[in-house]
Amino acid sequence: DSVHVLPQQMLGTSTFGLLTVLLKWFPVKLVDRFLLVMSRLMLGDTAQLGLTRPSIGPLEYKAISGKTPVLDIGTLAKIKAGVIKVYSGIRRLTHQGAEFLDGRKENFDAIILATGYKSNVPSWLKDTNMFSEKDGYPKKAFPEGWKGENGLYAVGFTKRGLPGASVHAIRVAEDIELEWKTEV
Repeated sequence: DSVHVLPQQMLGTSTFGLLTVLLKWFPVKLVDRFLLVMSRLMLGDTAQLGLTRPSIGPLEYKAISGKTPVLDIGTLAKIKAGVIKVYSGIRRLTHQGAEFLDGRKENFDAIILATGYKSNVPSWLKDTNMFSEKDGYPKKAFPEGWKGENGLYAVGFTKRGLPGASVHAIRVAEDIELEWKTEV
């Protein structure tokens, strides 16, 4: 899917702090245009990295879709260096990786699915009993709900913001570490 990626800082201050000030004086469409120009100057064309932007600006897109722009804290550099690879068009996940719409199959050590804040996981993740069809969140309430079957993990579904996501992220990292140690 498309995503707005913004620099973590612009003009020596946090991007979100800056846009909060700008929105006091300027309309959303003008602030959006400023964000897009600055992002292009500072980050380059993210579409060349496989990260296409939505057709409308980041603030307008957030208002319509609920999807918050992503702040780059070094991920784009890792994508450019080939450390992180961006893939789209996933048909289905397999035990070892994924099968893509073009028929290609790839094996992965880890797959990270950034689905946004409104969970639609049950609409595309099939053959699992981990997520509720009702709200798209794990069926097990916090602090559980972070681990599914066959190496499936969920982070950020806590309804407790970053502190809750942090608890799950630590548990996932510890579990992966334990899995790797038992494989050796």
